[in-house]
Amino acid sequence: MSLLQIDQLDVRYGPIQALKGVSLQVEEGEIVTLLGANGAGKTTLMRTISGLLRAHAGDVKFRGRSLAHLGADRIVRLGIAQVPEGRRVFPTLTVLENLELGGYTRPPAQVRRELARVLAMFPRLDERKAQLAGTLSGGEQQMLAIGRALLAQPTLLLLDEPSLGLAPIIVRDIFRALHQIREQGMTILLVEQNARMALKLADRGYVLETGRIRLQGSAAELLQSADVQATYLGQQRPASVSGS
Repeated sequence: MSLLQIDQLDVRYGPIQALKGVSLQVEEGEIVTLLGANGAGKTTLMRTISGLLRAHAGDVKFRGRSLAHLGADRIVRLGIAQVPEGRRVFPTLTVLENLELGGYTRPPAQVRRELARVLAMFPRLDERKAQLAGTLSGGEQQMLAIGRALLAQPTLLLLDEPSLGLAPIIVRDIFRALHQIREQGMTILLVEQNARMALKLADRGYVLETGRIRLQGSAAELLQSADVQATYLGQQRPASVSGS
């Protein structure tokens, strides 16, 4: 049984169908990346998994249990946490208060242990525990958003564009942290604009186009795919040779 199983998922925004028969699975302990252009439906899929949107048809199952009629708070308690695109920290709360909010479903002793681990992973947050989150840099806010999700101690972490708008050196720090999180045994579903870095980190990937899965395979296979190279890695397809 897959940790996460998505079967023939349709999601609509009024008359607009954002997802069209999407099926995918995520196995426990792996990183799966979801690639696609803006508007392909990646964020819609993440929001549907986490219970912020309702599917028109199809199903999302976590450990074999349907999430179709569960609220977002219940889904967090089951073991799924999302780091949304744009970070969305609470700007008027301190770094420490933001982190502690992430652990609201957990007993205090567990929160203290996880907090110590997160602050060790992100030393900048430890240095800025008393600082208002709204005064942090974009990279620091992204670290905070990831740390806040980890305080929920999820089995499955959903990450939506964690490198968006960040300087390359900060992106490297974020991906180094993701590698560390993976080594701790956490399963990750990753939406990421930097396809090369995402595929180097991931075990498998899917390519979503206009609401449908167009390609899927191991990360190594997708890195070698001419379509992925041309569309997402900035490499041109080889020109065809015609004889006279």
